[in-house]
Amino acid sequence: MGKKYAVIGGGGSFGIHASFWLLDNTDAEKVIGIGRAPLRSEPFSLNIQERDRYEYHARHLTYEMDLLFEILDAEKPQTIVNFAAQGEGAASWKHSWRYFETNSMALVKFSEELMKRDWLERFIQIGTSEMYGSVDHATAEDEPIKPSSPYAASKVAFDLYLESVHKFLEFPMNVIRPSNAYGPGQLLHRVIPKTVVLGLKGEKLPLHGGGHAEKSYIHSRDLGRAIQMVDEQAPLGEIYNAGPPEPTSIRRVVELTADALGIPFEELAEVTEDRLGQDSRYWLDSSKIKEHVGWEPQIGWEDGLSEMVDWGRKYFDELKVTSTDFTMRG
Repeated sequence: MGKKYAVIGGGGSFGIHASFWLLDNTDAEKVIGIGRAPLRSEPFSLNIQERDRYEYHARHLTYEMDLLFEILDAEKPQTIVNFAAQGEGAASWKHSWRYFETNSMALVKFSEELMKRDWLERFIQIGTSEMYGSVDHATAEDEPIKPSSPYAASKVAFDLYLESVHKFLEFPMNVIRPSNAYGPGQLLHRVIPKTVVLGLKGEKLPLHGGGHAEKSYIHSRDLGRAIQMVDEQAPLGEIYNAGPPEPTSIRRVVELTADALGIPFEELAEVTEDRLGQDSRYWLDSSKIKEHVGWEPQIGWEDGLSEMVDWGRKYFDELKVTSTDFTMRG
C-alpha cells in the first residue's frame, strides 16, 4: 500500500475534491479528512464519507489542535495538505483579526508542532493568488506581494513563515497558489454555484460592477491533480502558481454559465455596484509548475460548467432553499 494523506480543511469542497482525487489516482493507504465541523449534507459532501480508505474527523484547527494531533499522531500521515483557512476576501474588512487568528497564528502553531514529528515527509499549503493583487500581466511566484484585503495579507504571512522555516529549519514544505477554483459541492456564496442555483430558480445574479473584473479559474479536480503531482515530483521548498493561461471576466463566466443552463444572459444577471477591495484582474504565470512537474489545467469551461449545472439540477430541492450569503464563523 501507499502512503497516508491528511487533508486539513477537508470538509470544504476543495478538500473533498482533493481527497477524491488522491483516492482515485494514487495507491493511498488512507486519506484522512479533518475539518472544523461535521461534513455537510450530500450536495456539499458528495458522500465522500462512503468511500473506502477514507475517514473524516471534525476537529477545529484553531480551538482543538490538541485533539487534531491525537488523530495525526495515531495515523502518522506522510503528506499533509492544508486547505484550512478563514476565507472570503471581500468579507475580511470586518473581523479581520479572525483571518490572522486562523490563517497565520494557528497555522504557525500547527507547523511548529509538526516539526516535532518525524513521520511527516511533506506539508503542502494551499495559498492564494490574491496575494499578488490586481495585475496587468501574468504574475510569477517572485512577483512583489501586493495583498488587497486582510484575508490576502493573512495568507501571505504564513507563506513567508513557511519559506523561512524551510530555509533555516528544513521544514518539508511546498506552497501551491491556485487561481479561483470551482466545482460541485462549492458553497453558494461563490459566483459559479450561486449563478447556477439562481438560474435554476429563475432569479437574477447581482453582477458587481458589471462583471468587468477578471479572474483566473480552474476546476477543483485540476487542483487535486496539481497537489498529487507536487507531492510526487516537486523539490521541497518550492512555491507554485497553478492557474489557466488567461483570465476570464466575471461577466464572461456568467455568460458561459447562462449557456450551460440554456437561458439568455439578460435573464440571469443584473448589474450592481462593485465590492470594496475588488481586484480588477487576477492572472497567474504557471509556467514553473508545468516545467517542474508537468501540470497544466485540463478541464475547460464547457465541461466544467456542464458538470456544475448537472450538480445543481441533481440537488436542486435542497440547494433552492440554501442561503447564498457568506456566514462568518470562528
